[in-house]
Amino acid sequence: MTSTDSLQIDPALDLVLERVVDVSPQKVWAAWTQPEHVMRWFAPRPWSTPECTIDLRPGGAFTSVMRSPEGDEFPNVGCYPEVVPNERLVWTNGLLPGYRPVDGPLLFTAAILIAPSGAGTRYTAIAMHREEAGREQHEAMGFHEGWGTVLDQLVEYINGV
Repeated sequence: MTSTDSLQIDPALDLVLERVVDVSPQKVWAAWTQPEHVMRWFAPRPWSTPECTIDLRPGGAFTSVMRSPEGDEFPNVGCYPEVVPNERLVWTNGLLPGYRPVDGPLLFTAAILIAPSGAGTRYTAIAMHREEAGREQHEAMGFHEGWGTVLDQLVEYINGV
């Protein structure tokens, strides 16, 4: 196991994407915590995110709808266990708002870690899974490519604003 801040990373259970991007930590934070920004970059193109709501507090809701190019919609509901402005945002689809447990396929907890790095940000995204099968499924679905693509879109969006 390795450690990223206070999180223990287990390579058998967790997926990690880490990069330094040319955007300030404050702008990365805003992109992740304001629905009007999230809707502009959160789904890999040609998919889109036509809806997003954020109740930015521990126990608060993070909801989004991803729309396929064919118009099919996939709603997502999660909960924020931890919110540390401009540093750490943790959300999970394993809990509903108010910390209500949920059962379903591919449950995971995501942590977005933001730290200054020169004029930019060291950005770390971690997807933590309950079991190896969940990590393997998420990786096979394209975690690194998909999460890397949306990070590129986040940076492109912020730099264009």
